[in-house]
Amino acid sequence: MDPLDVLADAAENLYPARMQMALSLGWHIIFSCFGIAFPLITVVTEWLGHRRDDAALTALAHTFAKAMGVLFAAGAVSGTLLSFEMGILWPRLMDRFGELFGFPFVLEGFAFFIEAIFVGVYLFGWNRLSPRAHMLSALPMAVSGMAGAFFVVAANAWMNNPTGFALDAQGRITDARPWAAMFGPSTWPQVVHMLLGAHMVTGFTIASVYAVGMLRGRREPRHRAGLLIPLVFAAVITPVQIGVGDWIATTVAENQPAKLAAMEAQFETTAGASLSLGGIYSDDELRYALEIPYGLSLLVHHDPSGVVLGLEEFPADERPPVNVVHLAYDTMVALGSALLLLAAWFGWSWWRRRRIPGTTWFLRAVAVSGAAAVVALEAGWVTTEVGRQPWIVYGLMRTADAVSPAPGLYLGFYAVVVIYLLLTALTVFVLRRLAHSGDTAAPQEVDATTPDPSTGEVAVR
Repeated sequence: MDPLDVLADAAENLYPARMQMALSLGWHIIFSCFGIAFPLITVVTEWLGHRRDDAALTALAHTFAKAMGVLFAAGAVSGTLLSFEMGILWPRLMDRFGELFGFPFVLEGFAFFIEAIFVGVYLFGWNRLSPRAHMLSALPMAVSGMAGAFFVVAANAWMNNPTGFALDAQGRITDARPWAAMFGPSTWPQVVHMLLGAHMVTGFTIASVYAVGMLRGRREPRHRAGLLIPLVFAAVITPVQIGVGDWIATTVAENQPAKLAAMEAQFETTAGASLSLGGIYSDDELRYALEIPYGLSLLVHHDPSGVVLGLEEFPADERPPVNVVHLAYDTMVALGSALLLLAAWFGWSWWRRRRIPGTTWFLRAVAVSGAAAVVALEAGWVTTEVGRQPWIVYGLMRTADAVSPAPGLYLGFYAVVVIYLLLTALTVFVLRRLAHSGDTAAPQEVDATTPDPSTGEVAVR
């Protein structure tokens, strides 16, 4: 085949390959969060049930375990698709950097199999193992889930800051050090950010399901615990996540200044740079934004006079799509801040009265917090991935140079759309059936948590 024809095919394939990868990653990352955090929430609930000899908590843990198994199965399907897509869509990436980039994926495979084994042990060990042995079987499941996340995020961190090798005169990899590559400058900030984000998504999403039920009149102890336990996890982690965000910003400023400039839509290199909220980037200028004087310099350098590089420092063909990155970043920050306020509201009420806030507005806020956490997670990953463009490996390989020239990638994209639609529908159907079976298993109680018709308040202890 003529090399020019190969280049033309690759250019035509770039859009469907990107769309297929974005869809697969965006779908899978949600289920990954449950695989990381749901085991810990489930086993803590089971432990509380045994410790207090509380049948309602034990039944809740059993329900959590069933939902966890369903979500794990869905995540396993999407994860398998992703492993094939890396080689099918981006063969030149794997050909040039496979000895470095592939290593953490091999380790992630081991982590996945360990997690799958102990998911089975935990799900089928109810009433077959002693309570202590059953709870202990959840620990390898939780640890391997977090380990799998570490390996995958470490691979992504390497794409952002490639290390652990040398290049010869022809640009080929020499002196490959896979372990060093896995622990580059972006690894720990990204891993910690992802692990905390997974617990936020899982905690707020589970709590939101039970908040909707409580708004519809469900008041039995198991339902209240279903809101309270995951909400405590999410509320405790949220302020820590905000602090880790500062760590991430500093790392990006040091290693990917073009991404930071796109996140803030800053064209000119500036000392004492303002932090910009909102706005539209047009003609090398951010318009209609709310600016906090010296905010960006303080965030990045902890110095109000610190110099922040602008997009003008980089060639036009090496700048990310500014509006996409900037608005995604602002969306993540805005939703994270809203969740922080919700966590503070909950924490203040619990500290003062040992109960959740006594108003239906709090339940409404919790009911939407799950969706808000998911959108914040997706917006964060859009910031990370689109902000690296046009590079698939930062500074070394462009995304357009890594895509497969094989024909028919549009067909693959359409097939993946159909698969994920079916998988989503099936997962929702099974979870709804599970929820209905749980509803019939525990009769409702009518107690003092019924809303006051005059004030709309609800006291949930």
